[in-house]
Amino acid sequence: MFDVVISGAGPSGSHCAKILTEAGFRVALIEKNTRWRKPCGGAVHSSVVDLYPQLKKLSSQKVTGVVMHSADYHRLEFEGSSDEFSIIVDRLELDNIMRDAALDAGAELFDNNVSYDFVVKNSQKMGVKTKSQTGTKEYRGKIIVIADGMSSKLAIKSGIRTKWINKELAIGKCAIIEGNHHLNLKRAYVFFTPFQGYGWIFPLNPKKYNIGIFTFGKDNLKHNIHQDYKNFVENTNITKLIPKSNKKVIWSSVYPFPAEGVLEKSLFSENVMIIGDAGGFVSPISGEGIQSAVISGQIAAETAINALRNEDYSNISLKNFRTNKEIKSIIRNFKLKLSMINFLYEHGGSNLNKMFKLSEIDSEFREQVVNMFAFGLMPSKEFLEKVHSS
Repeated sequence: MFDVVISGAGPSGSHCAKILTEAGFRVALIEKNTRWRKPCGGAVHSSVVDLYPQLKKLSSQKVTGVVMHSADYHRLEFEGSSDEFSIIVDRLELDNIMRDAALDAGAELFDNNVSYDFVVKNSQKMGVKTKSQTGTKEYRGKIIVIADGMSSKLAIKSGIRTKWINKELAIGKCAIIEGNHHLNLKRAYVFFTPFQGYGWIFPLNPKKYNIGIFTFGKDNLKHNIHQDYKNFVENTNITKLIPKSNKKVIWSSVYPFPAEGVLEKSLFSENVMIIGDAGGFVSPISGEGIQSAVISGQIAAETAINALRNEDYSNISLKNFRTNKEIKSIIRNFKLKLSMINFLYEHGGSNLNKMFKLSEIDSEFREQVVNMFAFGLMPSKEFLEKVHSS
């Protein structure tokens, strides 16, 4: 019997487990495979690095700015604020570090266990059922946290949310490649496409990089991600940065992830909370999910701590997860980005092309574009009118 059972030992689940065990509670951390590498660009915000100083010991590349390209390859480069940066990491290393921190704090890991259903007694969810090489197992807890990704079986079994439909997802393909490149090691490279999606190149070190592309929404059905990836890496604008020769693919994967933001009405029920990718904590447009996943894990842990201390695991108690100001801020930010999608990708990305072209000649306009992408600020009415009229 545990105080909390967490299914999924990625960033959201591991961080949640760490906070709970540091507060003195017994936590079961269930993971299907700790050797699995989550497909991801691997950009980790400085706020996460502050929480996990162990990350500073990695030979990770510190990125302080972004080079963005429109579909017709107009270029916009900008430096972040002095106190913000990202590091580019291999997701396998990141997940291992965060999981180990949870275990060091006292969480109990149960690896090679696939969560598939709930333990139910008198219509009450009492724990999680898993399958492993040795058979089925049960892990019982007062509170259950679902953190096992967008394909979570528990999220559906909980009745809190339904299965994703195609328009709610993004489909991506990425790879870690060893080879020569001409990238600025302090920059992340982003390439918007004529369709809904973008490609990226993130430098890991002078001889290694993460590269990928994704589509989302209605364009998922119109595109083959393997062909999109091939077209992207072979584009002459990309090969200027990455020579075709002397490349070795270390790892590659295709994956889906949520594309329409947090499932605001599907985050909790009686003694259950959903966090991370499973709850839609992935930013629309950018696809960034590590920082918001960690925040969701933090707030879920704080909500669970209060519930455990009050011995109240009801909807009313766990509602504090959704109404927390940090969760509400993420929801608002994601809604803003979602509202911008139709504008940005209108007519084959023509508005994006115009924005980047105007940014090259108008410094005040450029500042608004930077604020929109870097800080999630809504552009002014005059800004939108200028794009439409150009």
